[in-house]
Amino acid sequence: MEKSQEERREQEIVYSRSVKAGKRIYYLDVRKARNNDLYLSITESKRRQSEEGEAPSFEKHKVFLYKEDFAHFTEGLQDVIAYVQNQLGEIESRPEWVPEAREEASVEAPVEEEEPKRKGLFGIFK
Repeated sequence: MEKSQEERREQEIVYSRSVKAGKRIYYLDVRKARNNDLYLSITESKRRQSEEGEAPSFEKHKVFLYKEDFAHFTEGLQDVIAYVQNQLGEIESRPEWVPEAREEASVEAPVEEEEPKRKGLFGIFK
């Protein structure tokens, strides 16, 4: 029996992590290529404004990063993050985003403890 395209696509992902950032979610997926090589797929998913009564829609953008480019990409990313931090000083973490529909219902939501501040992008670069 032939597997559906969706099942094959899901099998490609060998490790995944999502990062919530405001109205965006970044999916960091390690995928397996046909030749069993691994690469990184970065997907930005941004919620689009929907009309009243419509289901929410999401705009997605993908970047594929191959292992031979990891070192150069990491070096460049660290460089631009350091530049921004030098220009702006310490960057505050973004408060958790609450969808509009939930904002009214959670006016008196309990205050959660703040996570410790991490340096660099997603806390992985220092």
